[in-house]
Amino acid sequence: MANNNNSRPRPSRRLAWIALAAAVVAGILASLALWARGARGFSARAQPTGMETWMAHMMRAMAMPAGASARRDPYPGLTAAQMRFATEHFAAHCAVCHNNNGDGKTMLGENMYPHPPDLRGPGTRRKSDGALYYIIRNGIRMSGMPAWGDDTPKETWELVDFIRHLPRLTPAEIARMRKYNPKTIFPEPLMDATMSKMGGE
Repeated sequence: MANNNNSRPRPSRRLAWIALAAAVVAGILASLALWARGARGFSARAQPTGMETWMAHMMRAMAMPAGASARRDPYPGLTAAQMRFATEHFAAHCAVCHNNNGDGKTMLGENMYPHPPDLRGPGTRRKSDGALYYIIRNGIRMSGMPAWGDDTPKETWELVDFIRHLPRLTPAEIARMRKYNPKTIFPEPLMDATMSKMGGE
């Protein structure tokens, strides 16, 4: 009869696997403890730690469907009219967090966690057109970036082209964008009316 003892893991090998698994778990727990210590609670005012930033970039890259990043802009080279529309579109919907010039330094942007990226910076420059399109259409979970799936694909591609244009934005363009910025993000008149009905002051 054939001896099957060779097919069974040796005790020493089994102990080595257990030790390796324990080391991995201990490493994960230690990393989480270091993150919790440096995260300063759950404040949205804090800057993300280096570990959070690295993990967020890695997980976002892994979560993007295959082929999404490789998509090409089917409407390259905006006409003057299309650029004007994309500029107004960005000012009306995106600038409240990203700012008209794309630097993310707005009241909302600077009080979000994580803060919106500088869309003129290398992080955005390195992303493909397809990746930017996917992010605009689908948003990013566990961040302040919403999904703008109601815009037409053409409108979204025009926003991608506008983001590429941000480093060359002129003072005249920024001044014109201010006309399309939301006047307020807080519905004070509605709140006042509600408080009045409730008998509040």
